[in-house]
Amino acid sequence: MRAKQVMTRQIHAVMADASVYDAAQVLLNAGISAAPVIDADGKLIGIVSEADLMYRTEIGTVPGKSWLQRLLADDAVLANDYIRAHSHRVADVMTKNLVTADERATLGEIATLMQRHRVKRIPIVRNGKVVGIVSRANLLQGLLARDSASSEDPTANEAVRTLVTSELARHGWATSQTSCVVAENGVVHLWGYVNSDVVRDAYRIAAENVRGVKRVENHMKVLPPETRLGI
Repeated sequence: MRAKQVMTRQIHAVMADASVYDAAQVLLNAGISAAPVIDADGKLIGIVSEADLMYRTEIGTVPGKSWLQRLLADDAVLANDYIRAHSHRVADVMTKNLVTADERATLGEIATLMQRHRVKRIPIVRNGKVVGIVSRANLLQGLLARDSASSEDPTANEAVRTLVTSELARHGWATSQTSCVVAENGVVHLWGYVNSDVVRDAYRIAAENVRGVKRVENHMKVLPPETRLGI
């Protein structure tokens, strides 16, 4: 199974000239813990995460250093800590050492990258631009969708997934921000969160009516009223 078969295609990107407050708003509104940072040409230049925004002077969360730590610390390290705690620009606080993969990368290769670099998600890029993100959750979704008893046809899988995604995009009750589609040998797995059982059923029926779909496994969860937050 390849990255393009399980990756989340709904990208919530942050512009390089955005403020840290803009970035925090994007993360909260989308319900995500990290977002790609892109330049004016749409090229990926970094990742901004909750961890990058946690330690700020505005909210009094900057950890103090002992006199020994200050004595032993390199000037560059101290300066970098200062910038990350005080700068209002995303470009100053984002993680610049990127770990990315091609959309044709296998899930095994993605898992290896996550383990080696100790990251929770891998941006999938094409010609320098982000086309998707594979998270740990996406790997688990791929695992559950995998049918080891049948032969894999990546082209057919991608075609079915595209058809299902396009069909869902036609309906106002469906949102790509809270849903993910995985297709494997004609079996479509639906993941995400919805506001009601009726919407959950509508997702299933829409997928069932797509050409090439043999069966639909609906894993979508209905959110309780107090946690919906406008989804």
